[in-house]
Parts: sequence; C-alpha cells; structure tokens
Amino acid sequence: MTGRTSGRAGSHSDDDRFRRARQERLTLETPEGPVEIDLTESPLRWLASRRDASGRPFLHDHEVEAGERFRRDVTLAGLVPKLGIAWAAPVSGGGRGETYTEVVLAARQRLDAAITAVGPDFASLLLDVCGFLKGLETVERERGWPARTAKVVLKLALSALARSYGLAEAAVGPERGRIRAWSTPPA
Repeated sequence: MTGRTSGRAGSHSDDDRFRRARQERLTLETPEGPVEIDLTESPLRWLASRRDASGRPFLHDHEVEAGERFRRDVTLAGLVPKLGIAWAAPVSGGGRGETYTEVVLAARQRLDAAITAVGPDFASLLLDVCGFLKGLETVERERGWPARTAKVVLKLALSALARSYGLAEAAVGPERGRIRAWSTPPA
C-alpha cells in the first residue's frame, strides 16, 4: 500500500489527498511569473456543487466558467492585493511577445467590457465574490441583505456575465427521430 492512512476505515491515503488537491489547482501564467489558483477556495465552486429544489445544479457550467474567466482577468489585471513583495520585478513579457503592460492592459479592458455589460450593481457583486473571494454571508452582511439573497443575485449576475462573454448552456434539439426531412421550400 502506498502512502499512509489516517487509521479510519475507508479514508484516502495522504498521496491520494495530495494528488486530488493538485488536480483542483490552475496555474495562470502572468507577466510576473506563474500564479497558482486554488479552485477549491472559490465560492463559485462551492455554490456549483449545490443543487436546487428539483435536484439540478444551482449554477450551470457556463455560469461557473464565466465567473472563473472573470477571476482570471481580475488576477491578471493586478487588482488582487498581494501579501508580499515581488522580488523579481517583471522585465519582459511572459514569453509570448507580450509585455507586462500589454497583459495587464488587456485584462483591464476585458474587465471594463464585462463590467459595462453586466452593469454596476452586478459588477460589484462579481468583484467581491469572484475576484476577491468573499463568501456569500460576508457579502450579505456588508450590504445589509437578507440571508440567502446573495446566492440568487449572484446567479443573475453570472448569467448576465456569461451572456456578455458569449457563453451559453448547451443547445438541446428535438427528441431523436422527430425530424422527418430536411429540405428547402419549393420555389
């Protein structure tokens, strides 16, 4: 058996936990160097794992993708506060011919377009939850909203954001066998 177990029946080994934790990380290449994003710390991932009353996922995949895209742009735009000093100052681009300024400027332009598309009320909520990773209860408390309001408003904001990015739910066609012929009308 590889790895140690915690002694409880049915528990995963330390190696399995480490491997699973590594699979839920995204490495984002920025001009300052690679930034590793822990997807499990995102309030969106938690909310995406929840189900509505009918058993369907509360957030659709395209809404989660829009929120994560927004989070990447907030990170690339340099809007997330840093906890330390960047000793290796950016000298050149990230190897793709882009300079630090170009990457930051492009991310900020994408954010400006998204914020304009969703409106200022939704944008501030998206910045708090997707960009700064504030929990829904914290957002409700700061804004004086009733309990569980942020969840509903966030879903509306993510739907508007997904539309602005051109993301949509998967198209569903008619049941199999219902189309009998495909033709043009007679002239």
